[in-house]
Amino acid sequence: MLASLLAVFAHPDDEAIVSGGVLAQHAAAGASTSVVTTTWAPDSPRAGELANSLRGLGVVEPPRMLGYADHRVPESAPGRPRWCDVPLDEAVGKLVAHVRQVRPEIVITHDAYGQLTGHPDHRHTHQMTLLAVTAAGLGRLYPEAGEPWQPSAVFLATHPHSGVGDLGDLLGRAHKSVLSVPDEHVSATVDVRPWIAAKWDAIRAHRSQVERERPLPGILSRLPQEKRNLILGTEYYTRIGLAPSGGCVTHLTP
Repeated sequence: MLASLLAVFAHPDDEAIVSGGVLAQHAAAGASTSVVTTTWAPDSPRAGELANSLRGLGVVEPPRMLGYADHRVPESAPGRPRWCDVPLDEAVGKLVAHVRQVRPEIVITHDAYGQLTGHPDHRHTHQMTLLAVTAAGLGRLYPEAGEPWQPSAVFLATHPHSGVGDLGDLLGRAHKSVLSVPDEHVSATVDVRPWIAAKWDAIRAHRSQVERERPLPGILSRLPQEKRNLILGTEYYTRIGLAPSGGCVTHLTP
């Protein structure tokens, strides 16, 4: 049985592009699989796209949306603050509540760069998620959010220098950043080709992005299938262990 997981991403479509293969893999194995999306209102059109995406990945749990505004699209959540502007305690507390409700063994989120393009919402989601998974295990922090729960590990979705390949060229042509990490930072390289059809169906569910020129779903939709599958067929992660370890030591070791 694969580990239960909770994925925390910034925008509708991140779940499909960044970790669609792993989400489909875990869902197909019967593992508890949930997704929190920090931006866009639950009554917005992109919320419907997110629900369709998760169904395409086989995720039974409905979307969990925090409903804050996208950094660059204030109309994504009318009357709500931008996710990057939310007070730290509020942001962390919201995520702690979901961690304690879902009680996942692992949590997946963006890396410190915020993926290849470095979107501010991605970076902020990374920071708030790391704080939340630590706080979730400490009962005196956010006691109103439920009984404490400590995931065993966080996996940061990332790209090594050697794994950027054609995707780097495509992003460069769209005048987007290409931020990758040294290869040795990657803890897990996952072959998700068995779930590539589900992953692509989930990406295509975000029709508002597929129909536009600059978003990555639109860029991918214009590629030949063979090239697109090569880009989407591998997912990379950096593991951060969280399980407590006891015992006396004489010094700290790296």
